[in-house]
Amino acid sequence: MKSEANIQNAILVALSEAGCLVFRQDTGAYKDPVSGRLIKYGLCKGSSDVIGVAPDGRFLAIEVKTATGRVRPEQTRFIEAVRAKGGRAGVARSPEDALLIAKGEAE
Repeated sequence: MKSEANIQNAILVALSEAGCLVFRQDTGAYKDPVSGRLIKYGLCKGSSDVIGVAPDGRFLAIEVKTATGRVRPEQTRFIEAVRAKGGRAGVARSPEDALLIAKGEAE
């Protein structure tokens, strides 16, 4: 089975070749070794792994999962929020899934 990182890289390439402007988007936190402060990064908890713009100008958000990966509730809420505002969003387990989402042909 392919790792999520391998699937994500293949999705980034496929979407770019299809005319999308896409970015890998990490979310998390780390402790600053000097100050000891917790530094948070990324859009928000639950935001998708790949964000960008579809060829037609719509906002695009792709949550990348392996064949058996589970979508967390906050990830589902992010996808639903993007769709509610007219963007294209969904879960992709392959580059083909991601291309369907970018074209508006998948849920």
